[in-house]
Amino acid sequence: MTPAYERPFVAQLEKRLTGEQPLIQVLIGPRQVGKTTGIRQLVARHDGHNHYANADDLLSTDRSWLLEQWQTAMLLGEGTLLIIDEIQKIPNWSETLKSLWDKYPRKLRVVVLGSSSLKIQSGLTESLAGRFELTKVYHWTFPELQSAFGYDLERFLLYGGYPGAVAYEDDFDRWYAYLKESIVEAVIGKDILSNRTVGNPALFRQAFEILCHYPAQEISYTKLLGQLQDKGNTDLVKYYIELYAGAFLVYPLAKYSAKGWLTRSSSPKVLIACPALCTMTAGTAMLADPDWRGRVFELAVGMQLLQLPGELFYWREKNAEVDFVYRYKGKLYAIEVKSGRRKSAKGLDAFVKQFPEGIPIIVTPDKFPSFSEKPNEFLALLAG
Repeated sequence: MTPAYERPFVAQLEKRLTGEQPLIQVLIGPRQVGKTTGIRQLVARHDGHNHYANADDLLSTDRSWLLEQWQTAMLLGEGTLLIIDEIQKIPNWSETLKSLWDKYPRKLRVVVLGSSSLKIQSGLTESLAGRFELTKVYHWTFPELQSAFGYDLERFLLYGGYPGAVAYEDDFDRWYAYLKESIVEAVIGKDILSNRTVGNPALFRQAFEILCHYPAQEISYTKLLGQLQDKGNTDLVKYYIELYAGAFLVYPLAKYSAKGWLTRSSSPKVLIACPALCTMTAGTAMLADPDWRGRVFELAVGMQLLQLPGELFYWREKNAEVDFVYRYKGKLYAIEVKSGRRKSAKGLDAFVKQFPEGIPIIVTPDKFPSFSEKPNEFLALLAG
């Protein structure tokens, strides 16, 4: 990773921490996307004392370990910046942190971070309500990789997502091994299987490989179940997708509907976290296939939209479909991704006819750089 490059979340965190009476800052996101590096950049220019501790470095932890870190920071003086990395490794961390925060209100400036969304967010809602601000860090975007490593769109659609893998792109076998062993297996082993019950780990891993072959595609639970080499039911498939979503590898989108129950019961549209995971499972040659390339480009657009505040869906009725439906601040955007693959062109018209408030937007490869640089401004400008 280029040391000089700083991801946007660093400045956001710094602004929040230097404000009056900051809340606990919670940073969540995938492994190997620069969370810890960003924190080190923040610490390097922090004007005051700081204490950093990583629970991932320990063979075993308990609540007393967190208390020890808090007291170490307290001894450095009021206003010390306390950072706890991989906090989800600590049993009952949220209750302990709540107790310390309430006992010593505003004495420390606190940042906690981790790579297990399921464990961290459940702790937040159960114990820390009203005491924290959440920052989600996603995989690297096209503008970030372009700025840090000189990516063009072709390279992004092949390898985009993980800056640590950039050094190995000239050797596919080495690049593949890095992604597979250092990232995917680490996530599955450390963040999922060690925390959640999965009856058949081999089947669970197979499900992820199958999902990676469906970037930006709607897939029914029954269809996915039919490809698994074992018996099961749709509840098992839903559970697998939930676990992968909690570990930031897969993002399932629901179908947009004015009727909420239809949205919740729909088959998901699968957004794989980044193009690199698709290339890892399908190989580099697949990008020559217009349909595959179109799906990966659609994935790139979808992942950019997912990072925005608001809600993201897809829409389909019979043969009419809209790639993404984005709802934010009372506005409804119907976003069609044109990338060269064959698809029906009547989706936008059908959607706007059914939802007259919908604002049709078209994103092409030529428009993608300006779209991905400032997506909200791009949408607002075209909305008029």
